[in-house]
Amino acid sequence: MSLSVGIVGLPNVGKSTLFNALLKRQAALAANYPFATIEPNVGVVDVPDRRLEKLVEVVKNEYSSKFRDREIPEEIIPAVVKFYDIAGLVKDASQGEGLGNQFLAHIREVDAIIHVVRAFNDENVVKAGSVNPREDIEVINTELALADLQTVQKVFGRVEADFKKFKDKENTEKLNILNKLVFGLNNGELARDILVENEKESAKELNLLTIKPVIYVLNVSEEELNTNVAQWLDDSVINGIIICAKVESELCSFDEEEKQTYMKSIGITESGLDKLISKAYQILKLQSFLTAGPKEVRAWTIKKGAKAPQAAGVIHTDFERGFISAEVVGFDDLVKAGSWKNAKDRGLVRIEGKNYVMRDGDVVEFRFST
Repeated sequence: MSLSVGIVGLPNVGKSTLFNALLKRQAALAANYPFATIEPNVGVVDVPDRRLEKLVEVVKNEYSSKFRDREIPEEIIPAVVKFYDIAGLVKDASQGEGLGNQFLAHIREVDAIIHVVRAFNDENVVKAGSVNPREDIEVINTELALADLQTVQKVFGRVEADFKKFKDKENTEKLNILNKLVFGLNNGELARDILVENEKESAKELNLLTIKPVIYVLNVSEEELNTNVAQWLDDSVINGIIICAKVESELCSFDEEEKQTYMKSIGITESGLDKLISKAYQILKLQSFLTAGPKEVRAWTIKKGAKAPQAAGVIHTDFERGFISAEVVGFDDLVKAGSWKNAKDRGLVRIEGKNYVMRDGDVVEFRFST
């Protein structure tokens, strides 16, 4: 399971600069991490996870003496995020203006949206429809809401006809949700604010654009990197972060030491890209469990609340079908113990069954039958 995120915004706000920085960042790690560019406008980037480096040391301690003929572990595989660089949106995109139809079709494919908003001044970069961050956000939200209204209206007649024939609980619920959406969208609200959680689950088949979680990225100049998001956005806007796409592009060309020196000189402790990737992982309520052995050290993505058999199924469907139990140790406990064997000897490795709810950072070995 991987997370897919669409980068959207008005033209000339820095979407492609940010996207290219993400790809260069990944390419710089290509010697150790898998990398794939699926299409010219799609790239796969690793989720920053310092735990993998520490697990590598644990594996080396445990297995290096047994496998002297090769590097241990053979692979380090992080969890990944798939980024889509989506065509710039213009006003009336919901009516097909510009690349509106392409834009909207691509957004339907992603799990979450990164909305890049211009907050820098550069007379060499034309402000294509850009006024100010608050109004620019409204332009895109309006277009997405209008597209959702079209989607809802297309199915409304069919559901209403079904309701007249069968006034059962299912059709009643569908019609109530559609009525709420029509009213709310017509009044400038977004689907994620109109519906409560159980209604969002019921409305999944509509694949609404404004129901998807959003991260607002304020693309600022280097001088404004340490300002507050509230300077540009209302306090009501959540999931807002500040990035200078130009700085992120520059960081990609540095080695780790140069990168740390440069970040210190401009007053930041974490790259904007790392913050962005981690935030995207967070808003979709995802977490990682880890596996560690001589073949690979790997992070696997699961939904928060997933149980052990579901986690096993992420590795292979046969693991879920034949699940027997899971041997689990917390990441910190394993690192302190220094090896899986030591952790077992100290009673830190637990045997968990089908009802065990996975925790972020669990290091696991699954037992299953084929």
